[in-house]
Amino acid sequence: MIRRVALHAVVASLASVVLGPPQARAVETSGDLPRVGFVGLSSPSSPNAAAAFWIRLKELGYVEGQNLVIEARWAEGDYERLPALIGDLVGRKVDVIVTTATRATLVAKAATTTIPIVAVGVGDPVGNGLVPNLARPGGNLTGLSLGWGEGMAGKWLELLKETVPRLKVVAAIANPDNLVVRDQVRQVQAIAASRGPRIRVIEVRDPGKLERAFEEAKQHAQAVLVLPDPIIASMSTRDTLTGLAAKHRLPAFYAFREFVDAGGLMSYGPNLRGMYRRAAEYVDKILKGVLPGDLPVEQPTQFELVVNLRTARALGLTIPQSIAQRADELIR
Repeated sequence: MIRRVALHAVVASLASVVLGPPQARAVETSGDLPRVGFVGLSSPSSPNAAAAFWIRLKELGYVEGQNLVIEARWAEGDYERLPALIGDLVGRKVDVIVTTATRATLVAKAATTTIPIVAVGVGDPVGNGLVPNLARPGGNLTGLSLGWGEGMAGKWLELLKETVPRLKVVAAIANPDNLVVRDQVRQVQAIAASRGPRIRVIEVRDPGKLERAFEEAKQHAQAVLVLPDPIIASMSTRDTLTGLAAKHRLPAFYAFREFVDAGGLMSYGPNLRGMYRRAAEYVDKILKGVLPGDLPVEQPTQFELVVNLRTARALGLTIPQSIAQRADELIR
């Protein structure tokens, strides 16, 4: 575990060294260099999986200011800033726009039909109208889907049920502004109606409201399911989330392993860092002339089940053998 934490720190440090502060440097560079726009939902200073994107670009031979210009924009946790941020990139005529999550990708798709868009971590790209099909999306958009089709949220609930004995109520922390999260709430409520446990939805739009959300969860539920909104469940709030779960002694389930690394109990989902690395490879292909519509929207081929045994012990939980044997990693 110590080795993994150190590696994450190195990743963040390398990303800073490789590209520096993109907003400040991009305006100093002109000429015929290709320009890549990047839209992040958190802040440039917060730890997040996007560091893998910058590192993979470096591995592919790109150095900012020498053969590439980076135009990075950060929403600082505010969805309402996305149209202006993306409009600015479109106005600067960047060669590629990289978006994070469904909301930003929908905004980018509405803003341009000509600039290639590489989306990272979108949910149900066909159902949300981003592409007509995954194999040959056509148009100017491609990228990496989270692969959260029908049934994934139910899988999270089933794993939580199997882990927490006598589970009667689960608090689902959900951002109602997120289209994918709204569908996940519908899924878990449908499962709970037929075979339990009961779902108590706690709506949170602002990370500052998480303390109140966990206080409510403690009063009414025996466990928490944190639905993966990029604002509420971002890498910048992972310590807050896991810390509140520990404070209130609530078993909490997450979609990404980074939260389990930070002390969360369990996660099941795709590898975000791998997605960002793959996004850099897509950008490389597009800059070399491949049409985005000819690149398939990829879905994850593997989902990781990660369990933190130290957290389980602190909560007085015994992880069932059925879970331990299926886990891809047990953090001891």
